[in-house]
Amino acid sequence: MNRKTVLGPLLILVGVYLFLNKSGSLGPGSIFAYFWPTLFVLPVGLLLHWLYFSLTGRKGVGMLVPGGILITAAVVCQISNIFGNWETTWPGFILAPAVGLLELYWFGGRNKWLLIPINILTVVALLFLTVFSVGSLLGQSIFGQPLLAIILLIAGAYLMLSKKREY
Repeated sequence: MNRKTVLGPLLILVGVYLFLNKSGSLGPGSIFAYFWPTLFVLPVGLLLHWLYFSLTGRKGVGMLVPGGILITAAVVCQISNIFGNWETTWPGFILAPAVGLLELYWFGGRNKWLLIPINILTVVALLFLTVFSVGSLLGQSIFGQPLLAIILLIAGAYLMLSKKREY
């Protein structure tokens, strides 16, 4: 394995950690606390993908489902750890099985019935992610909730006072 492929991403992760770390501590405990998904969960998902694409002769397509779930969960956990926004990113865990099933669909013969749970899980995850992201953004701003209240009051008053249209 090339040294650049391991050392490059590792240096990027440590740089991101140092950039976002306010306390300035760089001990093993804090590195494990922030980067456990990248250090422990992501390699298992990548190993399952590597086993499928290189060793099995593309016969063990079932390895892609847990591999996709683990990679997606590792990315969600890593983003949540770095930015501290677990309350917003949790729908990524609903998206994780959809990613695994999508890989099974894509590489495993394209069974059209897999598209049903893939689409349901993706829509639910994106809906929750959108709702919680917008709610988080509105809750953090100074004018967020009062502005939303004013918009809703004006929209309700407009609907009540506007003339009924004849079609």
